[in-house]
Amino acid sequence: TRSASQQELSKEGVSRPGPGSKDARKEKIWQLTKGYKPVDKESIQRSVVHHVEHTLAADRYNFDDRTAYNAVALSVRDHLVESLRDTKQHYVKQDPKRVYYLSLEFLMGRSLLNALMNLDLEKPYREALEELGYHLEDMVDQEKDAALGNGGLGRLAACFLDSMATLNLPAWGYGIRYEHGMFEQRIKDGIQVEFPDTWLTHGNPWEIQRLDITYDVIFYGSE
Repeated sequence: TRSASQQELSKEGVSRPGPGSKDARKEKIWQLTKGYKPVDKESIQRSVVHHVEHTLAADRYNFDDRTAYNAVALSVRDHLVESLRDTKQHYVKQDPKRVYYLSLEFLMGRSLLNALMNLDLEKPYREALEELGYHLEDMVDQEKDAALGNGGLGRLAACFLDSMATLNLPAWGYGIRYEHGMFEQRIKDGIQVEFPDTWLTHGNPWEIQRLDITYDVIFYGSE
């Protein structure tokens, strides 16, 4: 685990954990990736534009706020993935007891600003985007809340995850990815009407699909 900000980790001379073996292939890969992704202004800008063109296949000279949001989210996600893999490697090596938190709901809130604040990268990204002609507030407004809950249960589950992360506990949350969310309330002809919350209309840049991993869910105790 780590407690330093991403700005500290990205400084020259700070290395990611090594492979823990003398395997030549793994050593070579570590040499190629031993440094954390840089977070200076130009590196952030280069990362965002890279995702605009190479990940989203959009015009790097002319992209709207939604495309910019997705590119920024993917850029920030790169830093989160580094932490994810390093943390997992640490726990595999230490082999502590783990917490697996199961909940039908998780109300985590919007991810972009939360991730930037936890990584201590809000200011660097804000300044980098402004030079590209975009504003961080506009990027935040593009994100829809993940409709994975509807009340106190979901918010409580999210608070538990936040607390366990703050305490550096080896914990993992498991929930249900509701495709249409719980529901959305609208007023129609003076009456409250429920509609599906189509929060995935424009995709979700924060999720990583593991199509090679599946689990059979057994109902009624039968196989």
